Amino acid sequence: MQRSDTPPDELIASLPGDVQEDVTALDAELAKVFANHERVVWEGPMWGGTYQRIIGYGALREPRPSGESVDWFVVGLAAQKAHVSVYVSAVEDGQYLVRRYADRLGKVKVGSANVTFRRLSDVDVSALVEMAIRARDLMPTAP
Repeated sequence: MQRSDTPPDELIASLPGDVQEDVTALDAELAKVFANHERVVWEGPMWGGTYQRIIGYGALREPRPSGESVDWFVVGLAAQKAHVSVYVSAVEDGQYLVRRYADRLGKVKVGSANVTFRRLSDVDVSALVEMAIRARDLMPTAP
């Protein structure tokens, strides 16, 4: 997966009705949190080989076990077939932030580093924004 030339607003405009509304609202909140940082669309195969289009906020370079490093986003926002996903690439005290905030996020499904939900109304947006702020504050110096 890599940065693309697709403008984030163009990606959002291509989404269907209700999903577009939810992603637009959440994008506005995340864009404020990352106002002085990168906001770009990442496209390509992700884990498991599925093709994804994710709006990434912030930038970091993550080391891999092989010794190489990859560029990545700090927080990502994606519309999937049946849900919206928010990816958070931040760890505090050895635990992904998503796990630390899980009980405060609302009616969501929590993975290791992602949150999924059907509608934005299922999410405690203030807790999600607080988590994004913490992820930004933990972000290492951009590559």
